[in-house]
Amino acid sequence: MKKTTNKKAKTQTKVRPVVSRATIKEAKANRAKPCFSPWSLSIYIYWFIILFFIAATFYILGRSHNNATVKDIQITEEILMQANDYYESGKTKLLAGNIDEAVADLTAAIDAGVATVDSYILRGEAYLQSGDYRNAMDDFNTALDKDPANAVAYYDRSLLNTRLEDYAAAMNDINNAMASNVTRPSQFLQMRDLYAKRGQLNLWMKNWEGAIADYTNSLARPEGAISPSVYAERAEAYTAIGDYASAINDYSTAVRVISEQIQGAPTIEEREALSSNAMSYFEKSAALNLKQGNVEMARVDLESAYTIAVALNDAETIERLQGLINGLKETVPQPVSEPVVAE
Repeated sequence: MKKTTNKKAKTQTKVRPVVSRATIKEAKANRAKPCFSPWSLSIYIYWFIILFFIAATFYILGRSHNNATVKDIQITEEILMQANDYYESGKTKLLAGNIDEAVADLTAAIDAGVATVDSYILRGEAYLQSGDYRNAMDDFNTALDKDPANAVAYYDRSLLNTRLEDYAAAMNDINNAMASNVTRPSQFLQMRDLYAKRGQLNLWMKNWEGAIADYTNSLARPEGAISPSVYAERAEAYTAIGDYASAINDYSTAVRVISEQIQGAPTIEEREALSSNAMSYFEKSAALNLKQGNVEMARVDLESAYTIAVALNDAETIERLQGLINGLKETVPQPVSEPVVAE
């Protein structure tokens, strides 16, 4: 019974295959060998092609950039010459009063690609003279964007804002123009004129004391010629505050300056303009003399104005002044002649 059981157990035991050491060594060697599939080989080729084309592209772009740089230098030199010619032509035409042609030439200079601050300022001045205020403002703003300390651009924009009756903006610009002209003087601007311009703005803004101060500073400056209008405008400020004596004195000085300048006036038109201003100043002085009760001085002023009106052949003014003079004669008591006593 015991023998039978052992036999059965032996029968159920599995028999393991016998593997030699050589077989095991061969299997390990097969696992260590790399396996190259066709797909992995195509990936390497693909990236190689991509890198090749990237390098070739940079090489071509580099050569074209170098060629373009040389070409641009040659074009820029030619454009510079053309732009300078257009600029000088536009400047000449602007001074001659050919506004439309000046705008065209200065625009050509700007469009050439080498636009300067001066070209924008000059074109802005041309637009200002033609009444194209929008384009003038754009050009002055562009000039100040390029050069924030340009006194001429500030001054010109002040003139433009004055025409637009934006006196606050004009005052801000003239203040900036004065500050810039102190730190970096411009050959085109004089402090005498800048003070006079600010005095005018103060006058229009009814800042009488400020106007008087600015006009006084303008007259005290050593540079440039004195304008009779500065005396006349200061007289208006004096009149506004009731200082009639100072106003009369300024009108008298303005007439004296005109009498000195009229001899050197180059054209008949300029001499007539100066004479017309003197006539107006005499009439204003006469009105102030009347306010002070100086009837005789008022009559002298009106007669001086009348003489100028006759010289200018201004029939309407002659008739008006003659009526004023006759009216004054009636108010002035005539001397009574003593009766002749017969001997």
